[in-house]
Amino acid sequence: MTVHERVAEFAQRAYQASSILRTASEEQRHAALTRTAELLRARQAKILRANAIDMERGQEAGLSSAMLDRLLLNEERLEKMAVALAEIMEIPDPVGRIIEEWTRPNGMRIRKVAVPLGVIGIIYESRPNVTIDAASLCIKAGNATLLRGGSEAINSNLALGEVLQDACQAAGLPRSCVEVIDFTDRAAVAEMAKMDQYLNLIIPRGGHGLIRAVVENATVPVIKHERGMTQIYVDETCDLDMTVELVHNSKVQRPGVCNAVENLYVHSKNTEALRAVVTDLQQTGVEIRGCPRTCELVDGCVPATEEDWDTEYLDMILSVRVVDSMDEAMTLIAQHTSGLTEAIYTDNEENAERFLREVDSACVYHNVSTRFTDGGQFGLGAEIGISTDKIHARGPMSVRELTTYKYVVRGEGQIRTS
Repeated sequence: MTVHERVAEFAQRAYQASSILRTASEEQRHAALTRTAELLRARQAKILRANAIDMERGQEAGLSSAMLDRLLLNEERLEKMAVALAEIMEIPDPVGRIIEEWTRPNGMRIRKVAVPLGVIGIIYESRPNVTIDAASLCIKAGNATLLRGGSEAINSNLALGEVLQDACQAAGLPRSCVEVIDFTDRAAVAEMAKMDQYLNLIIPRGGHGLIRAVVENATVPVIKHERGMTQIYVDETCDLDMTVELVHNSKVQRPGVCNAVENLYVHSKNTEALRAVVTDLQQTGVEIRGCPRTCELVDGCVPATEEDWDTEYLDMILSVRVVDSMDEAMTLIAQHTSGLTEAIYTDNEENAERFLREVDSACVYHNVSTRFTDGGQFGLGAEIGISTDKIHARGPMSVRELTTYKYVVRGEGQIRTS
């Protein structure tokens, strides 16, 4: 059997299951999620044995410590998955909600109603927790899921996939509401991206190379998180203590995530803020890669290269540039943005409003840490990803973003006459 045929077999099963799942009640969908949490706890030893095999192979293959940490499952992480399922069930049901409704002059009543997308393909790397997180969000929104995790987590993903399938079956739903591709051939990614007869959407989660591979091969619609490249502009005047704290939190709290700041622009008339912010970061161990003026004004900076301004470090490194105006800062932000998150720190309300209006990113902030770009922090519940696209979903994606809509029209015999 070819790779195409094998992937098609998984996709077709998920497609068939989707027609049942999309009409399932919220109670039935929740029953599947409740049972998933129960099985995560009951099968903890089995799941951890599977993960131990992946960890051993990952160490033998020379995976980095960061990759091994993402791969690792333990009792605490499994319990967090189970608790997250209860939190997902607290999210209002996205299926069947009335988005808009109106009545035409002829008495025809029209409703725009949220419905599941159908089958969502998730392609991801390293983190086996995505198997539970992604599939459970899709179930909540009435969607079947086809999962293709990284080869380094194959045993963990299959063990977790079995939990999900058994839970669906216990709730009276098809096991194929969740399908996990059980082989590691990389060609499966390209084949999955072309399964538009079965898949309605693909969400790739991983590095730039994976996302490019999916986008370049896809005939299925893709919603992607291209990269972070979060940026901050410190204006001519600002609350100094607050600005130091905000930049510190945006960089240091968790530098290896997409909403951690990578480029910082500081107005040339606010050298006090520049020195205070950079000194604070250096004391915490952040390497500053500065423009010539930054290096002149603050000791201990490394001269920045052109590549630095487009580098998502995901590390304790920050590029810093002195600018002469907010216009210059916004031009640079537009030049280097990934469209995810940008912030302005200022006490000038007019400048803040202009920045929020004109900067074209999914999330824009005034005097708030960039670390809040997150579905949970926005009060949306769990997220399946953060989109840097503009069509269908933008920013943190929770269960509402996993639905589309249809028009439901009711009448009393109306006919069109023109």
